[in-house]
Amino acid sequence: MSKTQIPAPGALDHVDTWIFDLDNTLYPAHCRLFDQIDRRIADFIGNFFSVDHVEAKRIQKSYFKEFGTSLRGLMMRHGLSPEEYLNYVHDIDFSSLQPADKLNGALNRLPGRKLIFTNADVPYAERVMDRLGIRHHFEEIYDIAAADYVPKPFPEAYATLINRYSVRPKTSTFFEDIARNLAPARALGMTTVWVRHDDAYSSWGADEVEVHYTTDDLATWLDAAVDGLAPAKAPSSD
Repeated sequence: MSKTQIPAPGALDHVDTWIFDLDNTLYPAHCRLFDQIDRRIADFIGNFFSVDHVEAKRIQKSYFKEFGTSLRGLMMRHGLSPEEYLNYVHDIDFSSLQPADKLNGALNRLPGRKLIFTNADVPYAERVMDRLGIRHHFEEIYDIAAADYVPKPFPEAYATLINRYSVRPKTSTFFEDIARNLAPARALGMTTVWVRHDDAYSSWGADEVEVHYTTDDLATWLDAAVDGLAPAKAPSSD
């Protein structure tokens, strides 16, 4: 059953900036791309601490919940330099990602600025977007390095994004697959769209934030949003 809540006509006429998470948001979770990263994070932690897989997963999930990313936990508690970690965990097979023609068309119709806000790094984000065929739509990639390695959902990461790119929260919409990462955006006045999926972590924090819209099909949601924009704002699809 679809979980898409379609915005009413005119509801998003005020929006001039569209901010997108990357993993499991711009591509569907069923691609299982992030599963590879998740395994490599556990492998990295296992090697770092010389522990078995079970203990590595425990540390990984504990750090993710407390620090927003396992990387942040390793940096804060153990002084890890991030480059080796990021290179290791993003060394994956991208073949499960195929050109996202429907999403490409929806983004082409969507007026305004489009930004990426990811806890990953730029080289990885570029590879994902190149595989999807959508990189050309985005003005900037705001990655974990640009955020000084402070990840979502910490408010400082959102504040840096706003200041760096002169974002006006009340005229922005933020798309994210993890519910708790939408809370700071909602508090700032952004319109929030939860791109939910069936993995348990997608619902973390769902009972603590009232999102504006929910969808399990980003391209369909975007098409509906554009259809509901005032005619003067919606661009030609020619």
